[in-house]
Amino acid sequence: MPYITVESGVLSDVQKEELIKQLTELSSKIMNIPEEFFVTTIKEVPDKNFGIGGKTIDRVKEEYLQTLGK
Repeated sequence: MPYITVESGVLSDVQKEELIKQLTELSSKIMNIPEEFFVTTIKEVPDKNFGIGGKTIDRVKEEYLQTLGK
């Protein structure tokens, strides 16, 4: 039974449904295994709980948005 897990920031319910749907469809096609055998989980991590380059994701997003305003 294939198991797909995604760790990401917070997603909307619509995004989660679409992610699960498309990951399952594509994986089924590539692996030639029926979609019914796939299990998919999404682990949401708040932006303050992980980082890139020594900064939390919320800080990275804030700085990026400031550059768009200039």
